Order: sequence, then C-alpha cells, then structure tokens
Amino acid sequence: MNNLPMNTPHATRFAPHGKSRLSSGLLRMTALSAALFATVGCSFIPAYERPAAPVAGSFAADSATGAAANATAAATDDIAWQDFFKDARLKRLIELSLQNNRDLRIAVLAIEQTRAQYNVRRADEMPTLNAGITGSRGPVASGAINSSYTAGLSVTAYELDFFGRVRALSQAAQAQVLGSEEARKTVQISLIAAVANTYLSLLANDELLRVTRESLATRQESLRLTQLKFDNEAASKLELSQAQSLLEGAKAAFAQTTRLRAQDENTLTLLVGQPLPADLPAGLAITAQGMLPDLPAGVPSELLARRPDIRQAEQQLLANNANIGAARAAFFPRIALTGSAGVVSNDLDTLFSNGTSAWTFVPQLLLPIFDYGRNQANLESAKVARDIAVAQYEKAIQTGFREVADALVGRATLGEQLRAQNAQMAAEKTRMDLTDLRFKHGASNAFDVLDAQRSLFAAQQAAVLVQAQQVQNLVTLYKVLGGGWK
Repeated sequence: MNNLPMNTPHATRFAPHGKSRLSSGLLRMTALSAALFATVGCSFIPAYERPAAPVAGSFAADSATGAAANATAAATDDIAWQDFFKDARLKRLIELSLQNNRDLRIAVLAIEQTRAQYNVRRADEMPTLNAGITGSRGPVASGAINSSYTAGLSVTAYELDFFGRVRALSQAAQAQVLGSEEARKTVQISLIAAVANTYLSLLANDELLRVTRESLATRQESLRLTQLKFDNEAASKLELSQAQSLLEGAKAAFAQTTRLRAQDENTLTLLVGQPLPADLPAGLAITAQGMLPDLPAGVPSELLARRPDIRQAEQQLLANNANIGAARAAFFPRIALTGSAGVVSNDLDTLFSNGTSAWTFVPQLLLPIFDYGRNQANLESAKVARDIAVAQYEKAIQTGFREVADALVGRATLGEQLRAQNAQMAAEKTRMDLTDLRFKHGASNAFDVLDAQRSLFAAQQAAVLVQAQQVQNLVTLYKVLGGGWK
C-alpha cells in the first residue's frame, strides 16, 4: 500500500474587490514562511566515532637516524613542491601539468558538480516561492460558460523537517563535496609525483644512452682489432664471434633505451597536457637533483591528517552515516505545507485592476502504514553502505601505511645499494683498464678484454638504474606522506 495522506482541512479565503486584501494575504504568507524557516526538528543520524586505525603504531622500516631527523623537520605536507624540487626544468613541467592536465581538470569539475548537488539539497531545506497565473473555462449548472483567472504567489509541498530527513540528506551531500575536494588534492599529489618520476626516468635513459654510446665505441674498436687479427690469423673465429656478439648486444641495448626514452617523453607530454615547450629552462643531471633527503615520516596516525585520500574515505563514511539518519527519519510522519496568496477574477482584463484577493493554506501529513518493507530495506541498505565505507576507510589507512613503509625501506636500503654499485663500477673500470693494458703487452687474451668490457657495461647500467630508483623513491616517499597538494 502507499502512504496514506492525512490532510488537515485546508482553508481558502476570498476578500472583497481590490488589492488591499492581496497585501494582507501576502503578509500571511510571509509570516508562514518565517515560521517555516524557524522550524527545528530532531536528527536520527548516528553519533560518529572515527574507526581506530588498523595499523601498527610505528613504521618499523624507519631508521633511528630518520627518526631523529623527523623530530626537527617540518611536516611533509607543509613542504611545498616548489621547495622540494630543485630542478628548474622539472618545476616548469609541474607548473604546466597543474594548468593543463585533464585528470586534474576533471577532478576540479567534479568538485563543482558535487557542490551544485549540495546546493540542491540545501535548497530543499527552505520553501520554494513561485509566481504564477492560471485560467480555466467550463460550463456551470445553468449551461453558461464560466471563466476564472488567478494570479499570485505560492509555496508548494514544503516539508517541515521535524525528524531531520532533509537535513540528513544535506549533510550527506556536504560530505560528498568535501570528499571531492580531497579527491582533487589526491589527483594533484599523484600528478606531481608522476611528472617527477617520468622526468627522472627520462634523465636516467639519457644517462644510459651516454653509457651505451661509449660502450658501442669501445666494442666497435675491439671488433675492428679482432677482425684485423683474425684476417692475419692472430685471432680465432671464437674471439671474432665474441666481439661481434658484444657489439650487437650494445646496439640492442641502445635501441631499447632509445625506445624507452621516447615513451617517457610521450608520457610526459600526456601528463603535462600539451606538447613540451622548446623554451624549457636547463635541467639538472639525475645525480644533482638536490631533493630533501630527510622527509619526516612521523607516526602512522599522522597519515590521517596528511593524506587527502584517507580524508576522502572518511568523508564518504560521514556521508553514509548521514544517509542512515535520512533512512531512519523515513519511518516517521512527513508533514508538507502548500499555500498561496493572490487575486482571482472572472475576467482576465480586470484580474490585476479589480480582482478579488484570495489565499489558501493546505497542510498535509503522510504517515507510513504499510510499504512492504521498503523503508526497512532502505535503512538496512544505508547501514550496509556505512559498513562498506568503514572497510574502505580502514583499507585506505592500511594502503597508506604500506606505501610509506615500502618507501622507507627504499630510503634505508637504496643508498647502500647505490654506494656498493658505484664501488663495483669503479672496480670494473680498474679491471677493464688493467686487462686492456695487459692485452696490449701480450699478457692477456682477447677473451679477457671482452669479458671486462661486458662486466663494466653491466655495472654502469646498474649504477644508473639504482641512482634513478633512489631519487624516484624519494619522490614516492614525498607523495605517500601527503606532500605536494598545498
């Protein structure tokens, strides 16, 4: 069954000719509106308690040195990206991305959309005043044609929010607005980190191309000498094949790195949202980026304030919590008021000059009696949605904790890995120089030289990649700690 309307008797009053009574009717409508505005009801929204963070109390991966630095360093979310990055070329690319990136533009427009929806909900809390003119013609009992014209102001089906249903929906919409603002911040953080990491990857590929070119030149010279010896029967076919193999391997590496660099540039163009300008300022080498090394990790509970994605999840939880209040209020009577004040006349020509003033007041009470469990199902659905939002909020915290822990592990280990990799590269360079010297004096064969070249090239490539991982990990740590959105 549908809700049964329980209408109180409505009043319709007519006054003598003239507009003096119209002003009286409008005064009554104004008094009615003021009374409606002053109406305050109760709320069935459950009391909100922030769920406990389902993570450990500290980041085990953070070293004692890092913790000491954290005690005096500024919070990561207070470090502007303009201060974190030192490369002028990178900072210009980030500026362009914040102006032109389409994902960020969509996030900004989403805020405007949710704000408009919130304004719709807010408007439901106030009566809507309409102006209108109506006319009707029809036969009466005598057979004559009767005409009636009405003009005036009206309030239609304004709900007296005694049980907070409309306010609960408004609060849910407000939380959605705040959540969309946090989503925009999350997109901005991710965008800045993506631009920086792509730029650093491009620099690493530039360095790899330089190393590969040097290796190509060395291997081409080795092949030339080995071919000369082979032609004079001073080298074997095996030595010649080994030299050819190493040269082709370097060519393959050069082609691969060239492709990866082009893809990095394409990705950077997409992130920036326009073709890369030709007048970009000069950049820094990947080894001279000068980013802040001691970002304060703090404790996991601080992520709740630092990371917009966690705050966005909490706003969604608050919205679903408010929806429970609206679903609970649906079990109680709904009171709506309709009223109008204006003039009526049988002649359209005299409607405004000699019409009769009139006003109506029609309250209506709807009490749910039997709805086949619709309201109960809506309430259960709202509660389940709230429970889902709790799980999503907790997952956002856990994801943030893991991302920070992973980045801290990188900070603690990549420095040592880079130091060891550079030491290995230096050792391979010394080995290469000594082997080449011994070869020129006849104390080593071609296999020793070629093996030294291969090992040195691999060590140089590994050193560049670890250097890139170290600076990219620092960017990632800045991102996951909530930096970059202010």
